[in-house]
Amino acid sequence: MTEILKLNSIADVVKQNLPESKYVISDSAQNPTGILVRSADMLSYDFPESVVAVARAGAGVNNIPVDACAQKGIVVFNTPGANANAVKEMVLGAMIAASRNIVEASDWAKTLKGNGDAVGKMAEKGKGQFVGPEIMGKTLGVIGLGAIGGLVANAAIALGMKVYGYDPYVSVEAAWRLNKEVVKADDLDEIYANCDIISLHVPQIDATKGMINENTIAKMKDGVILLNFARGGLIKDADVISACESGKIRKYATDFASDALIGAKNVVVFPHLGASTPESEDNCAVMASKELKEYIENGNITNSVNFPNAFLNRSGNARITVMHKNTSNMVGRITAAIAASGENISGMINASKGDYAYTIIDIDNEFKPEVVDFIKKIENIIRVRVID
Repeated sequence: MTEILKLNSIADVVKQNLPESKYVISDSAQNPTGILVRSADMLSYDFPESVVAVARAGAGVNNIPVDACAQKGIVVFNTPGANANAVKEMVLGAMIAASRNIVEASDWAKTLKGNGDAVGKMAEKGKGQFVGPEIMGKTLGVIGLGAIGGLVANAAIALGMKVYGYDPYVSVEAAWRLNKEVVKADDLDEIYANCDIISLHVPQIDATKGMINENTIAKMKDGVILLNFARGGLIKDADVISACESGKIRKYATDFASDALIGAKNVVVFPHLGASTPESEDNCAVMASKELKEYIENGNITNSVNFPNAFLNRSGNARITVMHKNTSNMVGRITAAIAASGENISGMINASKGDYAYTIIDIDNEFKPEVVDFIKKIENIIRVRVID
């Protein structure tokens, strides 16, 4: 039986792909082959030698030591797009709530409690203080056009908005999914200058950390609404709070709470609810378990953040997978060792990603132990697995 360690509560739908007849899924596995995780902090986790893969039921992997895993030959998977619709709906709801002052109006209505039959008239009389504009006809700027940003952009078009999109790294697949009415912005300044509402959908990396700050806010339209349901570190709290107090930013809505943001003027803070739907949790769990199973049983990689995608249909009796540094002549040395043993290679694929590469090789018979040992000793080899 193959042990799978789960570090968070994971939807039971994982058992569809990791059946109890072959896998034992528990939160106390001592020698797991794979790990399922959501938000648990693994940055200082001591990985057992048995672990070959970690599957994150979500898109972000800030809680996983990705580089350290690569050095150990541990594949880290995520589930891009599995929670995209849930986050899209959260963004749209927050956009409407921010524009129409819905949260503030609801909070004010609660203060009328205890006024008996007069509540209706009081509510009607006081509603004027919460008047806010419709989003139809307004211009939305979407920064980052991946799985979530693309859905937000398309939905905004359907709601009658004009949409600018900016993403210099947008994939061909993501570009095809975009509504043709989305205006391609040449740079961020074009977004800042033209948009009534701006929504962030980029990862938090060195280049994007603190991207919304005093300088960039100054380039935005007066009274802009800012939405951040991507990562808290994309903005400088103090600068956004100052802009909200002055009215430069009419409203800032986010689900990344901080002590400074809570209670600040014109700031609406939600718990981190973006992907908190039963549908999203199931989608993420299903995708994560499929990735884990396919890698454990066949060595195929899809949606890894630290190793290249590589998929090879079975064509022989035995399979070897080799993780290695992305250096010259590695494949030649590996295949030469196999050929020298007299085995015929029936299928092979090699792919690289940054400093790392991955090779899958099928042969007609079986891998001799001495051949496997030889490959393991080749310089810059990280990990070798034989899959029967």
